[in-house]
Amino acid sequence: MKWKSFRLKTTTQAEDIVSSMLADLGVEGVQIEDKIPLTAADKEQMFVDILPETEADDGIAYLSFYLEEDADTESILKNVRQELEEMSEFMDLGECSIEESETEDVDWVNNWKQYFHQFYVDDILIIPSWEDVKPEDEDKMVIHIDPGTAFGTGMHETTQLCIRQIRKHVTQDTEILDVGCGSGILGMLALKFGAKHSVGTDLDPCAIDATYENMEVNGISKDQYEVMIGNIIDDKAVQDKVGYECYDIVVANILADVLVALTPVIVNQLKKGGIYITSGIIDDKEETVVEAVKKAGLEVLEVTYQGEWVSVTARKN
Repeated sequence: MKWKSFRLKTTTQAEDIVSSMLADLGVEGVQIEDKIPLTAADKEQMFVDILPETEADDGIAYLSFYLEEDADTESILKNVRQELEEMSEFMDLGECSIEESETEDVDWVNNWKQYFHQFYVDDILIIPSWEDVKPEDEDKMVIHIDPGTAFGTGMHETTQLCIRQIRKHVTQDTEILDVGCGSGILGMLALKFGAKHSVGTDLDPCAIDATYENMEVNGISKDQYEVMIGNIIDDKAVQDKVGYECYDIVVANILADVLVALTPVIVNQLKKGGIYITSGIIDDKEETVVEAVKKAGLEVLEVTYQGEWVSVTARKN
């Protein structure tokens, strides 16, 4: 099926109200393009420490939407233009031009799968559900991951740095806490390495669902782990639920600036002698994290590197 694509030029100030208007007219799935800088809250929920450079905000926004080929586009566009004309009387909507084009029907939900294939992290085979384990790999540790809306397939250098540190310090008695658990891969691997129990927290509801799904497909029962939504940095209820001085390992693969805020809080969750594993740190932020770790009273044990990324491992004495 072919779809008709429309790109409406408006202002950043009006993008929300125009999107709402389109939804009221039955137009769903509006895509917004603008140059508005990310807020601090936006950045805190991202999992990379270096962001692409963007141009300065020029006040222009583009709203793209799609209509089926057999839809009554003439009537819909007439209604859209009429609404825009009425709205323009009380606010600046900008140019309000609408470009039209045609696009093929694409399975956007699954099309990305062509770019994700099985790979190794040392001797661990990480494989998506749509691929088969080769006979020569059947004796390896195999982890099935369906990458989707939650971060953490094991492919990124920061995740691999954490995996190696977890493996180095885990024991059969290990209680591990994964802050910003994403897909659940770090807690899952800790359990595969022999840990006793895993707890994961995340701000994103999609991460909670992804963790449950990935744990299940890898044969890990629900009594071996717990996962919860919330911000452990400033939410006392989450801190209480997670528990105090009960973790042998805490791992956090998140932004360096978030690690600075997290570290003085998370020492309360660590047992004495517990190991704190951090990553998600671009190389020029290494000293910032090391300083935060030391300031929190932790002893830096090791700093490891992969590409331009850094992992800092410390201990609570």
